[in-house]
Amino acid sequence: MPGQGVATWCRQGGGRVREDASVMHVDADSFFASVETRQKPSLARTPVLVGGTGPRGVVATANYEARAYGCRSAMSMAQARVLCPTATVLTPRFPAYAAHSALIMDTLRELSPLVQPVSLDEAFVDLAAGPFASDPVAGADLARRLIYNRSGLVVSVGLGRSKLIAKLASDAEKPHGFTVVTGDLEDDFLLRKPVAALSGVGPATDTTLRRLGIVTVAHLRAAERDELVRTLGEAAGWNLYRLARGDDPRPVVVEREAKSVGAERTFAEDLRQWELPGALDDVLARALRRLQRHGGGARTVTVKVRLSDFTTVTRSVTVAQPTSEVEQLREAARGALTAANPTEPVRLLGVALSGLTHWAQLRLPTPEDVETASRADGQSTATGLLESTNGRPPELLLPSSESPTDALVAHPSTEGAGALTEATTVDVDAASPSSADSLDDDEERLPAPLTVHTCSVGLDVAHEAYGAGWIARTADGVVTVRFEGPGTEPGPERTFDVRRELLMRIAPPAPCPPRRLTSLPSTAELTAAAPPALAEGDTPGSADAPAPDPSS
Repeated sequence: MPGQGVATWCRQGGGRVREDASVMHVDADSFFASVETRQKPSLARTPVLVGGTGPRGVVATANYEARAYGCRSAMSMAQARVLCPTATVLTPRFPAYAAHSALIMDTLRELSPLVQPVSLDEAFVDLAAGPFASDPVAGADLARRLIYNRSGLVVSVGLGRSKLIAKLASDAEKPHGFTVVTGDLEDDFLLRKPVAALSGVGPATDTTLRRLGIVTVAHLRAAERDELVRTLGEAAGWNLYRLARGDDPRPVVVEREAKSVGAERTFAEDLRQWELPGALDDVLARALRRLQRHGGGARTVTVKVRLSDFTTVTRSVTVAQPTSEVEQLREAARGALTAANPTEPVRLLGVALSGLTHWAQLRLPTPEDVETASRADGQSTATGLLESTNGRPPELLLPSSESPTDALVAHPSTEGAGALTEATTVDVDAASPSSADSLDDDEERLPAPLTVHTCSVGLDVAHEAYGAGWIARTADGVVTVRFEGPGTEPGPERTFDVRRELLMRIAPPAPCPPRRLTSLPSTAELTAAAPPALAEGDTPGSADAPAPDPSS
């Protein structure tokens, strides 16, 4: 129970699960769309869709106003527009999301040294390791208030004895949820959940379990372990057997090594077979830039091919030793593409590099390597370095920290109790000038003049006379800009022809506090007394501090 000191441990289902509900899961509600409405006041309380804006775009996230019309993440943007024709469709601005993510994570680290980000918009926190070990409920309440007062973003918080329960708790009362599940309430909370809510249960596994009559976690707990193993395999069957009993001993870890890096691209028009090698090289180049930022090498190359009928095929090639050599990885990628053998037009290509290490097997250049490199750009280079691009010399692969944005997009998290987060499940439309390609640092240089080819709804721009704003509409080089920002009133619109007037693309505004803050109890008040245990849906402090307005 809260207030009983640092978490102790007990045996449950063969795992080590703590006694106190001191694992916190924080999830920013409708994160991408919330950042957008925070920085674009005129969009407050209106339907907003973030994702690919072209004819083949996909929804990255829909705010709650858009969800009321049936819109959801990973839906085709065309379908979402039909469901909600009044929605504003915005191009993703990943630098803005990364900046808000950094602020959230820094805030959580003030409450505990053990913070494990699992995506841009969510993290696990071990409150037993910080100053709120004796009262994790007060610490969790403070976390959501601080995040709102510093960024204007609303988060949902769950507290439980394990990552499994904390994640399910944060999902229980969205948006602005605060759910605490103590040990005595855990079974009642867990057993009525649909089995699809558990980590590792995707659509295929859910269908398989339904054939066995397993719909809820209660049904899953009643199933025999041997039956689950026989149906799902040793690893999956045993894992679900444990999770159904609340047995999730995973610790909150500060650093999580990337399991893979990669990139993928949805094409504006389906590709034919003869176009695939060149397109594969382009996607691989983006994956290699992310490998460079990770540092070291990769051993397995996986190619994902999605056909025009949405059939998806993946094939992998594994080399003998981890490598960072461009030609070796390209050869493996082409081998995987050949193995996939797409005979129909291709909608999407993806490349994932896995088996990552912080070292790579290098080899000395052969005479053929030197001759080829000399013909290409007039200088010889050793393999084991990234290839030269646009006449620039290659850079040595040095270990480095991956940026939060790339970490999210490059390798989806498998942590938590539910499906992948919104940003990791989306193929951002390649036709958009500010698609996922813009995550590559060497492709984004701001400020830069806005051109006919870089106009896209939602992007940040500035005018010498009117200041900063964002593109509200665009057609054939004529853009309508709304001049407003976080902390301002909804601003006026003005229309420009970018072929005649200079507008500059600029970086997004930095996160900033809302105009109206929610109350923050003093540290003395927070630590004076432990509140009673709370059932699902109860919200500590809600009586004296109403839910903050996300549009403030």
